[in-house]
Amino acid sequence: MSRDHRKLRVFVLADQLVLHAYRVSGHFPAAERFGLQSQLRRSALSVATNIVEGSARRTQAEYAHFLNIAASSAAEAEYLVDISRRLGLVTEETGKGLSEDYRKLAGSLQALLHTMSP
Repeated sequence: MSRDHRKLRVFVLADQLVLHAYRVSGHFPAAERFGLQSQLRRSALSVATNIVEGSARRTQAEYAHFLNIAASSAAEAEYLVDISRRLGLVTEETGKGLSEDYRKLAGSLQALLHTMSP
């Protein structure tokens, strides 16, 4: 049973946050290209791609598994944004806003998972 991930509010938000994370991390110093920049981008992309992959899975259990991974990646991205802010790689305003968006996304994913529980 394939679900249309594009109809999920959590996917739309995750997709927007991937673009934002890429734009923000594009200004990181070259020394962070294979460190924090890469890790932030991978975790941001992981949220959206796990929603997409889970939506294509056949069973509810498999779908839930990938949504759990997406929620974990959102928490990771939130931490990486926070550390980037504290290191001065992103502005206070940008970092706090992006961190809050990732917390909301992780909460929304958990809420979606909760609706799937018997």
